[in-house]
Amino acid sequence: MTTFASGTDTLTRDALTVLQPGFPGTTAPDWLLRRLGEGLASVGLFGRNIASPGQLASLTAQLRAERDDVLVAIDEEGGDVTRLEVRTGSSFPGNHALGAVDDVELTRLVAHELGRRLAACGVNLNWAPSADVNSNPANPVIGVRSFGADTGLVARHTAAYVTGLQAAGVAACTKHFPGHGDTAVDSHHALPRIDAELPVLHRRELAPFRAAITAGTRAVMSAHILVPALDPDRPATLSPRILTDLLRHELGYDGLIVTDGMEMRAIAGTYGIEQGSVLAIAAGADAICVGGGLSDDATVRRLRDALVAAVRSGELPEERLAEAAERVRGLARWTAQAQRAAAAASEAPTEPGTEPAAGTVGQAGRADVGLVAARLALRVTGADGFVPLTEPPYVAALTPVANIAVGDETPWGLAAELSRKLPGTGTGSFTGEDAGRAALAAAGERRVVAVVRDEHRHPWMASALDTLLADRPDTIVVEMGIPQAEPRGALHIATHGAARVCGLAAAEVIAGE
Repeated sequence: MTTFASGTDTLTRDALTVLQPGFPGTTAPDWLLRRLGEGLASVGLFGRNIASPGQLASLTAQLRAERDDVLVAIDEEGGDVTRLEVRTGSSFPGNHALGAVDDVELTRLVAHELGRRLAACGVNLNWAPSADVNSNPANPVIGVRSFGADTGLVARHTAAYVTGLQAAGVAACTKHFPGHGDTAVDSHHALPRIDAELPVLHRRELAPFRAAITAGTRAVMSAHILVPALDPDRPATLSPRILTDLLRHELGYDGLIVTDGMEMRAIAGTYGIEQGSVLAIAAGADAICVGGGLSDDATVRRLRDALVAAVRSGELPEERLAEAAERVRGLARWTAQAQRAAAAASEAPTEPGTEPAAGTVGQAGRADVGLVAARLALRVTGADGFVPLTEPPYVAALTPVANIAVGDETPWGLAAELSRKLPGTGTGSFTGEDAGRAALAAAGERRVVAVVRDEHRHPWMASALDTLLADRPDTIVVEMGIPQAEPRGALHIATHGAARVCGLAAAEVIAGE
């Protein structure tokens, strides 16, 4: 049982309880441990906090030595957005690959195995899955993080993901409510706007969230987007109409509402993080995520003090803050019970006759389910006349700027995996209008494997492919983003994501495995 530091009043404790801050380093700093003793109930983990599963387990144990019921949250979507495997790339394909396979049992198995690994490291809240319908092909921040552009597909896979993850004892946080798929602006940089009419929003954006709520998602993350049909004045994170009237009352959701990162420019650049946090709690949010870019004690103090001052001035009702804090504590209680249930289920013997049938996805080993999914997600064009490579090629990665959610520290592509199969494989990264000519010069006489990521969004990338294919019509093209452009090349492989395991699956095809 957690004992709070003396001298911390209930109002201050509640203000700390609703915060989900990040922190630097692979061990907990003294200030964070001190705040846990004063009432802080959650922390958020990012790639900077993780070196290995063993180190992560030690870190979460250090946090729980100070507060045994702490919520340890992470942004682990699998696929392109990974924190658990930030240095190597993920062992699991992301949502778009799972949507391409469209096997809800496979999605459930992948989410369960990902949840099992998180729980083994002491993580009990995952800011996933993305339930956004990627209806705008130009979307710069969702893309392969979405299960797809079809509402029904996104809804059924969102529900399967929530079910699988939570069966492992890790709370799901379905995001980004009320739907970030029809945007052309990244909310890390500015405030996006969705101008869809109300009937469209209900039919398209909201359907996956209804499915997640029915599946029992324990948390929902709000989006920093303006949706005039729902609220013409405030972005969703700060909108009582969206968080309370729509999500709570109309959709009947009673779990934890978490904000997206308050340091993102859509909020920080318009309202500021202090006022934004007060408005978010007043609107119906229960937890304030902050720490992707702000991760120090000064930020925690500023937000705590802003919430306390808002209560004392009458701007924020004290009972609203207390309600939010109790929802945080309620989720902590749920995770403790869920992890005990998951441990008991893993130890239970398999009932005779319930083993997966031969040749089914369920027969795959637990640790291999990510690779099985990545292989099934491949869409290969031109395979009939293709002769697998036996000599090392040159992998030309036509590399766009990574969006902030993905980060630029996680490797992508297939050069590393192809090098293991064809030692001596060369590689280079190319960007800009001269990328095609530069790649040809670097490749020399070697066969070219051109790796692209959302060719349809980057004219320079399409032009570079034109140059490569005009000079080398035998070029192999691997699209690791949304396969929106027409397939071309001697062989075209769409992986539906850029995770390490997607690169491995594509390398197996190229090398004839």
